[in-house]
Amino acid sequence: MFDFNTLLTPELFFVSLYQTFFMVGISLFFGAILGTLFAVILVITKPNGIAEHKICYSILNTIINIVRSIPSLILLVSVLPLSYFIIGTSYGTTAAILPLIFFVSPYISRLVENSLLEVDNGIIEAANAMGATTWQVIWHFLLPEAKSSLVLTYTTATIGLIGATAVAGTIGAGGIGDLALNYGYYRFDHVAMITTIITLIIIVQIIQTIGNKLSKSIRNHHRET
Repeated sequence: MFDFNTLLTPELFFVSLYQTFFMVGISLFFGAILGTLFAVILVITKPNGIAEHKICYSILNTIINIVRSIPSLILLVSVLPLSYFIIGTSYGTTAAILPLIFFVSPYISRLVENSLLEVDNGIIEAANAMGATTWQVIWHFLLPEAKSSLVLTYTTATIGLIGATAVAGTIGAGGIGDLALNYGYYRFDHVAMITTIITLIIIVQIIQTIGNKLSKSIRNHHRET
């Protein structure tokens, strides 16, 4: 039987929502920087890449594969001691940011790598023929050509990170996940559980819609030019 009695208050809901946005925003910012950097290194150092380096590629590729093979909850828990060492606590929203960065960086790196590999090799060859340096090829040719795909990549990463913050809520990170667990599940608060589910659905739909429209706009602009 559905029980409409709830301990959920507007203040509690908006605090949890803020915590989720805080974790996603900070983690995505640093994760996107690291993930994109790793992806670029993978693409240019791969066999037959513009700066081929087998050792560098093999080491980075292996590390990314290892981290990505660890389930998100186990990865988050295993990195918490490092959070404690750096910021002095392994509990709370701030403590969860470092584990989330560890989670999302390899994830983004693979997504970005796929986007960059979709760029026509003819464009890279033309850049090299014009005497462009490796940095110039990356900044003026590789990344701009993949811009539309990269928008969808970061959109997907953002949605995945929202899911990870919900998982982080199970280890005391706060946010929507913590609200769903401690109120919706443990206290059998159906209103709290349904509210968190609907909130997550709405957030994901908004992010995906914005990402799709922005990617389409960039693609259309690229065709016109």
